[in-house]
Amino acid sequence: MRRRVVLGGLGIAGLMLRDGIAAPPMVIADQVDRTMPDYAILVCGPHGGKIDRWSRAFAQGIRGALSPHRAIQLQRVGGEDGVTGANRLQTMVVPDGRTAAVLPNEAIIAFLTGDPRVHFQPGDWIPVMAGVTAAVLVVRGGLPRLADAAPIRLAAASPESPDLAALLAFQRLGVSTAPIFGLRGATAIARAFAGGEADAVLLTGEDVPADAASLSAYGGVAIGTLGVVDERDRVMADPLMSDLPTIHAIADKRGVVPLPQSLEHAYRAVAAASRIDFMAVLPHLTTPTTVAAWRQAAESAGDMQAMQAAAAASAISLTVTGAAAAAAPFDVAADGLLALRQFLFQHFGWHPS
Repeated sequence: MRRRVVLGGLGIAGLMLRDGIAAPPMVIADQVDRTMPDYAILVCGPHGGKIDRWSRAFAQGIRGALSPHRAIQLQRVGGEDGVTGANRLQTMVVPDGRTAAVLPNEAIIAFLTGDPRVHFQPGDWIPVMAGVTAAVLVVRGGLPRLADAAPIRLAAASPESPDLAALLAFQRLGVSTAPIFGLRGATAIARAFAGGEADAVLLTGEDVPADAASLSAYGGVAIGTLGVVDERDRVMADPLMSDLPTIHAIADKRGVVPLPQSLEHAYRAVAAASRIDFMAVLPHLTTPTTVAAWRQAAESAGDMQAMQAAAAASAISLTVTGAAAAAAPFDVAADGLLALRQFLFQHFGWHPS
């Protein structure tokens, strides 16, 4: 398994220059800038990380439409899971339309699982752009393996990671699991699968098709996707990998009893979060006019050849019009959140700490 670094090195600025799009000298300004730029991006992750790279790309892409004469300031806050940055967006950013945040999906998972550090509500965010990927379940031996009595060993980082979607997916399939926690990062997960220590992997993030192809050399078969929820609250095939059935469709074909409604809603939220590579959002109460201006700028950014090339190289789909729909499942009722946390405790002895 590998992860492309098209946004690193020369990054999107290099792609812009290669494609003949000259970036002006003051496209972005790191951290505090004494010129007091009109607009800022709250980068919910460390320097050089995935969210930092996408934040730079987003800032460069929107500047021409949103702030052609002033620098866009990048303010890096917190660690890779984005919780600290999301807290700041919720509690300290004035909704005057001058500041947006770019967040990873881990922040959403932290909210759903009841992380005590969380002081934000994803349902309050106003999505501007999202980078989405397919979420694909790979199982050694394919669908026939689901009929075996032995629990499936799932390679996972932790219960409060995007791998939670896989734990819930197997629950929906009526298949018991024996998760192997502590495998953080694509390399560790791939090594565990290749070495025969794990039977299943949930592929998310950058380069999912290439990762699925690499695992096939070790008997891995992509059995299905987590799907997407449409405007009628139906789980539909993922358009990014439409040749694969959804986990729901496989479960129905197997005659598995559906999850309780509250846990089903939580599962859909976790599944939706797992498909998010990054999301640019505005704070609650930002005016509709301002939201429209940001989205128009985001559309311009998404249309840029360099931005499209960077997304395509990582198998990421950029969406502005679909960002709100991608985020809609995050707004889970209290009974759904409770059901999710009970599931984690009952099956894995896990509780927020």
